[in-house]
Amino acid sequence: MQHWWYHNWITAPFGQIQDHFINTLQHDVLVVKELPSKLAEQQALWREPLSWSKGSFYKKRVLPLLKDHGVFYFSHTNSRLVNNGLPLSLQKLRCLACYSALKFTKPIEKLGSELVSRMKSKGDHNFIALHLRYEKDMLAFTGCSHGLSLEEAKDLETMRYSVQIWKEKDIDSEARRLEGGCPLTPREAALLLKGLGFPETTPIYIAAGPIYGNNSLSALLNYFPNIFTHYTLATQSELQLLHRLQNRLAALDYIVALQSDVFVHTFDGNMAKTLRGHRRLEGHRKTISPDRKNLVRLVDALDKTEITWDAFAEEVQQLHKNRFGSPSLRLRGKSPSSEENFYANPSPECICPINSSPSSTPYFYRFLSNLFDTLI
Repeated sequence: MQHWWYHNWITAPFGQIQDHFINTLQHDVLVVKELPSKLAEQQALWREPLSWSKGSFYKKRVLPLLKDHGVFYFSHTNSRLVNNGLPLSLQKLRCLACYSALKFTKPIEKLGSELVSRMKSKGDHNFIALHLRYEKDMLAFTGCSHGLSLEEAKDLETMRYSVQIWKEKDIDSEARRLEGGCPLTPREAALLLKGLGFPETTPIYIAAGPIYGNNSLSALLNYFPNIFTHYTLATQSELQLLHRLQNRLAALDYIVALQSDVFVHTFDGNMAKTLRGHRRLEGHRKTISPDRKNLVRLVDALDKTEITWDAFAEEVQQLHKNRFGSPSLRLRGKSPSSEENFYANPSPECICPINSSPSSTPYFYRFLSNLFDTLI
């Protein structure tokens, strides 16, 4: 049995969440709420684990340091483990931790469920959750400014140069867009949905932060006027619990997106990946992953009147006929970073039964339905 330290940053009202996490993993990992007094007095050794590391990296390089120093602090945790090539026991433990041990706090879970109910009451049509990553930090990071004013584009460039940890500075926005490297603009997202045949009365929940650009969101509203966010669905008193806490607002968005009839993501970030994978676990709920590279070229051709609307819609439907989240095994790649992400498609380890040697980690013979996100 491995011994891990679980940092006790969750205050008393969240004790049940702690206990659930600890109890779920008790047969595989010993998790404690506080360090033993002897270790509590020691300075933690800070390290940033290498991205896409195999289990051997932690056994050969991290474990000796842990034994020497007693207390180890990981400064980063995202993408620090490879997608494939791990022992099945580790992959199953990954499933158990992500989709069973981690859960939302009850107040957030309750409000999220209420927002889902309110979205379902907004019309005769099923509702869409749109993860619209047209946010200032994402646009500045990617260097994408299509559809924005010169002043707004300059503002993004200034932000990009001011953030030291963002290594790429000089970016050709249009070239990146044509390569499929930019989040879809609100108008491009609207044309995608319209081309796929969604009626203009379809209720859409925006699962994202504030959309950047003075006229950006209006381009979506022109096509689909029934747009909602957590701010428009929840009351001020309900949101008081989450005031200025972006991670909790994101948790609400996650719950609504998970339970939506259709989920559409306009950029392949961490939240989009985890929602794609979680929706697979929920019975392969319809999830649209846009072909951004080909879509923006079609949009440009439409704007130049090089193709008709009917031709545009037909091409969009053909492009996306196999991009609705149907069951498939995780794709491997030439390098770990080019492979399909484990959390975007945790199949088969978290979905299908696999014959292997016994393990203390329970098998997952059915779709799991536990809510998944970081502890709040």
